[in-house]
Amino acid sequence: MTVSLVVVSHSAKLAEGVVELVGQMAGGKVAMAAAGGAGDGSLGTSVDLIMAALRRVTTPEGTLVLLDLGSAVMATEIAVEQFMQSTNHRVLISPAPLVEGAVIAAVESSIGSSLAEVADAALHALTLPKLQSQDR
Repeated sequence: MTVSLVVVSHSAKLAEGVVELVGQMAGGKVAMAAAGGAGDGSLGTSVDLIMAALRRVTTPEGTLVLLDLGSAVMATEIAVEQFMQSTNHRVLISPAPLVEGAVIAAVESSIGSSLAEVADAALHALTLPKLQSQDR
């Protein structure tokens, strides 16, 4: 088994898209779930959807949660706290950029790295340049 990933976004489509992209890049070796949008399908975040995603994919190796912005942090913290009360599995919330962090985390997980190593690798996405040096 590998470290699993949960992607939390205000948009269900965005969360599902990140999971689709990352899944293809990780070769299907990593359990992932999207938790996007509010419970009624509108934009927002839902503690219940995040909890359901955690229940679907959490492995004994742990789960890394990546998120987009704002209230996603608060909803995720609440969901993780509730989830941790009912299980002994480890869950970490990552401050990494959503897409880049998820890709790097999935690749790191797919090679059998620990939760701490996966979280650390995702965090390094903060320093990755998107563009090569350009003269302006």
